[in-house]
Amino acid sequence: MTLPSYYSVSNTCDKNFDIFSLIWLDGNTNAKEVRDTEQKLRSIINQVQKFADIEPCQKYIKERSTKERLIIIVSGRLGREIVPSIHNLRQVISIYVYCLDKEGNEKWSSQYKKVKAVVVKLDELLCRIKDDHKIEEIVEQPLSINIFTTSTGVGTSTTGFNGQFVFFQVLIDCLLRVKYTEADRKELIHRCKQQYEGNTVEINNIREFEMDYSPVKALWWYTRETFFYKMINAVLRNQDIHLMFLFRGCIYDILHQLEAKQANMPLKVYRSQTISNDELETLKQCCDQFISVNSFFSTSTNYQQAISFINFSYGVDNLQKVLFEIDADPRMSSTKPFADISSCSEYGDDSEVLFMLGSIFRLNDINRSRDDEYWIISMNFCSDEEHELKYVLVDIKEQFMSEETNLRTLGTVLWKMGKLDLAEKYFVRMLEEIPSDDPLVMDLYQDLGQLTSQMGCYDQSIQWHQKSLILKNQNKLTSITNPNEASISIGKFIEGNSIK
Repeated sequence: MTLPSYYSVSNTCDKNFDIFSLIWLDGNTNAKEVRDTEQKLRSIINQVQKFADIEPCQKYIKERSTKERLIIIVSGRLGREIVPSIHNLRQVISIYVYCLDKEGNEKWSSQYKKVKAVVVKLDELLCRIKDDHKIEEIVEQPLSINIFTTSTGVGTSTTGFNGQFVFFQVLIDCLLRVKYTEADRKELIHRCKQQYEGNTVEINNIREFEMDYSPVKALWWYTRETFFYKMINAVLRNQDIHLMFLFRGCIYDILHQLEAKQANMPLKVYRSQTISNDELETLKQCCDQFISVNSFFSTSTNYQQAISFINFSYGVDNLQKVLFEIDADPRMSSTKPFADISSCSEYGDDSEVLFMLGSIFRLNDINRSRDDEYWIISMNFCSDEEHELKYVLVDIKEQFMSEETNLRTLGTVLWKMGKLDLAEKYFVRMLEEIPSDDPLVMDLYQDLGQLTSQMGCYDQSIQWHQKSLILKNQNKLTSITNPNEASISIGKFIEGNSIK
């Protein structure tokens, strides 16, 4: 497949952007059973690193960011040596001891809370990791939110709390209005295959998605344990705008399915989460303020299930267990629907209620639970219409999206957000997609001239302004009816605007 030239300039995807990785430490990692099992493990957690010796493994683990989440498989002998030194690291969330002596290894490992299991059979190891990882993806995902603080007044700075809040809402609205094209779909498939290269299970899932996806299956794909769910959540959490752009067709389909299944009565829903002390402190300071969630927000009407997820995670230094309790009234759902998606789900008994990307909540209060085991964060689902940002959002949307929303609109929004490189890429992308005689070409030349000047790329800026001037003069020439006047104008045009 030949890709358009903008594929190379808009590749913002970090190949290993998912926070979850699996590390397998065993002196015999090249054994056939290990190699065969690796593919099965990659169907659960895509990134798998194997080590035969403690020292490089330990170094690798300690060098990982605290934002990463590592699942460790270790042999009994090597586990005795390495577990004490890595157990309290934030990035290590689960440890599995795969060995021959179950009883002997249970004795030393019982003092380490993160050791989830000691197993002697590979099938048991795979099943346990798969079951545990379903919960890890809920409680261990970093909470990605924007905050609107009414105490500081209504602000539109792109760097402040309020500016981030406003422009994320505008960005999502803009993305969902931009027409989705076949080129976008092909690039999305291309990026997914890049991300899961060598993972035969997920490559097969991607091919199925490529052949069989349709708008009515969006929620079904979202609930499946495949690349789709993992990748779209990672993209939203990391605010990877270009991949959000490529996924926008699927996001649009999920929105419309949620609208069709919108809850018709008030619900109380719950979500377990592990957050840092700093994140908890930030939320405490924002009581009675508004937050927007930068991803789809999965909750459950089943209180006991939510509590069981909290019990799954272990409290360690600098981490807090929290339970979100949310009161959601469908009358507040003007643009961000929420719905029970059990009927669409591959797991129909999960009692899952999904909130649309960018949903807004009022943070009421934060208190300790009665047994003092976790924090309870009480929130109410809010409408876009009831908070102080209403008029700012309306003004900005009218400013940027009063006419047809296209790639130029998106570039302009990103420009306003201070994301100049991305703005340039979408202006160029649009130039490559529209005919050379489209009236928007001159506007895009002028936009690029001003933008690249602001970026400090003055030579490029001059080139874009020259292209705009040439096109402007060409348009003038076509409107001239006097032959003598045309002859003089052509001479001046050639003399003053020749570009090699």
